[in-house]
Amino acid sequence: MSRRNHRVAIFAAAATLLFSFITTDGSGAYAQANEPLTAQSVPAGTQASAPSAPANEPRFVAHEVVQPLTPEADDSVEDTDDSVEAASLRDLVAMMDTGAEPSGDMLCLAQAIYFEARGEPLAGQLAVGRVVVNRAESSAFPDDYCGVVKQPAQFSFVKNGWIPQAKSGSPAWHRAKAIARIAHQELWDSAAHDALFFHATRVRPSWARQKIARATIERHVFYR
Repeated sequence: MSRRNHRVAIFAAAATLLFSFITTDGSGAYAQANEPLTAQSVPAGTQASAPSAPANEPRFVAHEVVQPLTPEADDSVEDTDDSVEAASLRDLVAMMDTGAEPSGDMLCLAQAIYFEARGEPLAGQLAVGRVVVNRAESSAFPDDYCGVVKQPAQFSFVKNGWIPQAKSGSPAWHRAKAIARIAHQELWDSAAHDALFFHATRVRPSWARQKIARATIERHVFYR
């Protein structure tokens, strides 16, 4: 080979090597080998695993994490406990507001207490009130106080469904109104708590033999 041809061969070889280096460095294959996978580089139908985070860095999850909060006290909620505390039934009667005259069922309940037991101790008056309340709650009797009191042949002071007028303003009437509220709201326990019948101790009705005596309070016997 002549010196001129030798130079041409060397020049051609050098040009070929330089061209090969330039085209290889600019291809996408090199970038994919050194760059993380992107959404565009992941084939369809496959899932790429995310690289693990270093131990000293926080990890992020794909789903939202909701931490339930402890509910704070609602200051707008009022205390609905209407219980009344008293040392004795007499004290509880004195605490009752009896200024307004009752009406409807509460009037019938107070009238039953007044006419049946106004001469009895407070425990006896409460027991009579409990009988009226218990009957209204029983399926065997009318479901309201007036219906219970006016039921035929049940209370001797009722004449043909008519209830006489109590002596308004008297201490006995104020006590009867207070006892009616106590019986209705079940503010005080009674020895005749589940009684449905009663009669005066001076009489012995035939039906009493078929009932279970619950208590004798002063001049009345109470039955279940």
